Amino acid sequence: MIDVPCPFPFSVSPHVEKARENLAAWTRDNGLLHGASARERLDRADFGWFAALVYPTADEAGLDLMAQWFAWLFLVDDQLDDGDLGRSPKRMAELVTLMRDVLGDPGPGHGPSLPPVVASLADLWRRTAPGASPRWGRRFVRHLEECLATATLWEAENRMRGTVPTEDSYITNRRHTGAIYVCMDLVEIVAGAEVPADAYDTPEFATALDAACDVVCWVNDVYSLAKERSLGEVHNLVHVVQHHRGLDEHQALEEVYSAIGQRTDLYLAAEEKLLATYPDESWPRPVLAGMRTWMRGNLDWSRCTERYTSGFGDADAYIEAAMLEGGRP
Repeated sequence: MIDVPCPFPFSVSPHVEKARENLAAWTRDNGLLHGASARERLDRADFGWFAALVYPTADEAGLDLMAQWFAWLFLVDDQLDDGDLGRSPKRMAELVTLMRDVLGDPGPGHGPSLPPVVASLADLWRRTAPGASPRWGRRFVRHLEECLATATLWEAENRMRGTVPTEDSYITNRRHTGAIYVCMDLVEIVAGAEVPADAYDTPEFATALDAACDVVCWVNDVYSLAKERSLGEVHNLVHVVQHHRGLDEHQALEEVYSAIGQRTDLYLAAEEKLLATYPDESWPRPVLAGMRTWMRGNLDWSRCTERYTSGFGDADAYIEAAMLEGGRP
């Protein structure tokens, strides 16, 4: 595999080891993982290190929170991609309803009757929302709902019908299914800097955000290709390009590498415009720096994580239905 170039410098948080330790305790205490195979898989993925790479400026508590968000998002993603949940829109819709309820009211009144995946979401939201404005909270909830809804409806329908999505449809929906809008929202929590509504809605910011999101998602597609093909997954840009353009795998990879470079250039041009447009405002530099560390950190993690290189042949060994069932053990 040809390595993907990146113009942004390497950076990592000094709190990485503590984040790893606290993540293991959090997933255990919240009933998300029980079996040895599932826990070993989570350890190999190393989401503490991932968070430390993409949010290198986070303080210790902030990095713990980011790593725990990652574990939650990826565990849900595994249930959708590798387990039966992604082929059961009705069951996923039921869970999304519960998730929406706790995002509206994450208080402890929900109690132990909730499935662990929902109760742990309530815990994450209780610790995230106070650090932001109500407007940011509404945007974050919308992005998370869009992520879950797109995975529930669009991806699940494609799987059931055996449909390979078009390139345009895939690119648009991938930003949602990859939860990357959610993760970019969290940049503002770590940075302590919120993008004003009038700036967030500009073409320049939308271009920078979407370009950064595409770079992250497409790099993920390159490195997760073998895993996804082993599971019969079609939601991967390399597979989509290969299928619709009639290419072999190497040619499709070359096309995606080129597209990643083009999106990186598009991001840099949009970043320059934003910095020139808002020279006296405090939010652009830390938020744009967060987009840069996301693009670079995701690449560094993808190059090394064992999530995409081992142990993905037998989903039954690591997919745990217990996290979806009502009540904690």
